[in-house]
Amino acid sequence: MNKETKNTEPTMQVLPHREDLGGSIKSLYTIIVHSENIAGLLNQVTAVFTRRQINIESLNVSASSIPGVHKYTITAWTTQDIIEKVVKQIERKIDVLQANYFTDAEIYQHEIALYKVSTPEFQGNPMASKIVRRHSARIVEVNPVFCIVEKNGMSEEITALYDELRAQNCVLQFVRSGRVAITTSCFERVSEYLDMREEQYRQQKKEDNHE
Repeated sequence: MNKETKNTEPTMQVLPHREDLGGSIKSLYTIIVHSENIAGLLNQVTAVFTRRQINIESLNVSASSIPGVHKYTITAWTTQDIIEKVVKQIERKIDVLQANYFTDAEIYQHEIALYKVSTPEFQGNPMASKIVRRHSARIVEVNPVFCIVEKNGMSEEITALYDELRAQNCVLQFVRSGRVAITTSCFERVSEYLDMREEQYRQQKKEDNHE
């Protein structure tokens, strides 16, 4: 009897990618920036992308789990070489604590979207309601003119629902939030950085007291 052989070669990660007019292969990266809550810093961060002519796909700014520290979650299509340079430039900003970039395999990401659909078209088309149920979306508002459908999920799920509803000719408006993301690692990089900085401060204080 022949035994089945298993492929033991490591599988390579296939990133979402696109090719630009110059032939360069670009991947979708998520940049997470932690900074102090300083007015004007957002303009400084986005200017780094503008100077390199990189289009920001989504941008979300919120408070983080660390008091006084804000978190910027930015997505952009670019190459690994360019994204490394962008992150280094962002980290040079005086009020930035730490900046890192991630692929989709290294984070858990989520979005929320609202779809405004025509009530007559929606009610008159059984397929439209089946699509909403299949995507585990929910209807949050209904009136004689329009319905509002809400969907939480991954970026590709948000897009897939929009494409299917649009094909039914019932979408009046569509809006999606910026991406929110957390890393899949067991530790928060910025927390380690702050702990290290605190320890360095304590050591320096001890040395100063001994002098």
